[in-house]
Amino acid sequence: MPALDSIDALLFSLARAFCSPFAVFVQIQGCAICMLLAFGWVLASYVRNREIKQMKDLMRDGNSFAFLYHDINELEHAKQVKLPRVTVVMPLKGFGEHNLHNWRSQVTSLYGGPLEFLFVVESTEDPAYHAVSRLIYDFKDDVDAKIVVAGFSTTCSQKIHNQLVGVENMDKDTKYVLFLDDDVRLHPGTIGALTAEMQKNPEIFIQTGYPLDLPSGSLGSYCIYEYHMPCSMGFATGGRTFFLWGGCMMMHADDFRRDRYGVVSGLRDGGYSDDMTLAAIAGAHKRLITSPPVAVFPHPLASDLNFGRYWNYLRKQTFVLESYTTNVNWIMNRALFSSHCYLSWGFVAPYVMAIVHIAAALRIYVKGYSVEETNIISGGLLLVSCLAICTTVELLSMWNLTRIEVQLCNLLSPEAPRLSLATYNWVLVFIAMVVDNFLYPLSAFRSHFSQSINWSGIRYHLKSGKISKIERSKDLGPKFTDLGGKKLYGKKGAPTKVSFLSSLARSLAQWWQPKKHDA
Repeated sequence: MPALDSIDALLFSLARAFCSPFAVFVQIQGCAICMLLAFGWVLASYVRNREIKQMKDLMRDGNSFAFLYHDINELEHAKQVKLPRVTVVMPLKGFGEHNLHNWRSQVTSLYGGPLEFLFVVESTEDPAYHAVSRLIYDFKDDVDAKIVVAGFSTTCSQKIHNQLVGVENMDKDTKYVLFLDDDVRLHPGTIGALTAEMQKNPEIFIQTGYPLDLPSGSLGSYCIYEYHMPCSMGFATGGRTFFLWGGCMMMHADDFRRDRYGVVSGLRDGGYSDDMTLAAIAGAHKRLITSPPVAVFPHPLASDLNFGRYWNYLRKQTFVLESYTTNVNWIMNRALFSSHCYLSWGFVAPYVMAIVHIAAALRIYVKGYSVEETNIISGGLLLVSCLAICTTVELLSMWNLTRIEVQLCNLLSPEAPRLSLATYNWVLVFIAMVVDNFLYPLSAFRSHFSQSINWSGIRYHLKSGKISKIERSKDLGPKFTDLGGKKLYGKKGAPTKVSFLSSLARSLAQWWQPKKHDA
């Protein structure tokens, strides 16, 4: 039998170490994480599929408008004229390939009550200003819409500032205000469904929904999809939830007029994240957040979404956990920070160990080592087999939930181009799962030590969980937004392109220098 060379000796030593009790625990834990994710997606699939079955039953019974109302009698004129006024506030930043389609889906809503749209920009120099002006002109005879110029924020994030200025400009008779991100693609009956739930249960504080990412084919876009999928479980409850997505939030207009529960002051005075701030307020005052089963929205990702833009997006998401409003909120964020980092690397570690076990087995097979060496990796291959089975179950569960949500979106928007599951690359989905979970703790620790973030050319600094300083410079930020690929600036001041590797290298280099700005 051939003697072990130094590389094989190291490989077999690692394989032996990865069969120790602690390593076995880590690998079993990875399998458990896979199965827990799979179970969560099964429950979410059940809730979404139940809505699909109900809609199909109604259609078979003659209700061709089940995508608008389950009870076709709700379409009677006498009931439609009694619907409350809704104001839709959309904070805009930049203009990209999907924006016009998304805006059209919003302003062509089939809600039968009074409806106004407020498109809020920070200045007339924003590329979105001229694009949305043309859209409003095209629909000037059919839609009550206008542009509001909010100016620059000084005490909170620009998005929150735009939202609050939009609220200040809403109609005095508005009963509900709906905040939408400009990358949300609405269904014709979305506003009506959200309003109906608010009327049915006046105790609802906020209604929310969640996006269904449509990857563009790049690894970065699949990492975004994979990042959002675990969160989708918390929104597929069909009712009460503790989660909140800032891309879709319907609230009582009077809560803002009266600053009830401190919603205005909480957002205005140092607020960075609209959804995290409002979720904290809801938790502190024991207010109800719900997510109806029809509130799932197609979210096409930019065709040129590269890995660098994914990293920038991940940085902004992890930075959210550094903002807080109360001590209890801080404790909750620290718990989320710790558990997410632990579970992320706990998910990745078994795959690293599996590669070592497989490599050791291949070396034994190729070089024909003795039975003694073979015994080293037999237990490891058993663990690899268990991990492979659990990973397959997890991917099938993710595939099934995506399939059901694609079907639900097609039913809710019968006039729109059909979505298809055929465009998803499940090999890239698996790679994205490992990559995203590996990078999440790196991004989270970077956010924790820096206490500052660059969001669309604006650098925010936090102190005690709130924005304490705002700096603006077109030369500091990217020229496109992360997910939608929206152009942020005109020709003047467009910064140079920064790759993912240079961005990550810069972040690591500045790990202990949080005061320096990204180039």
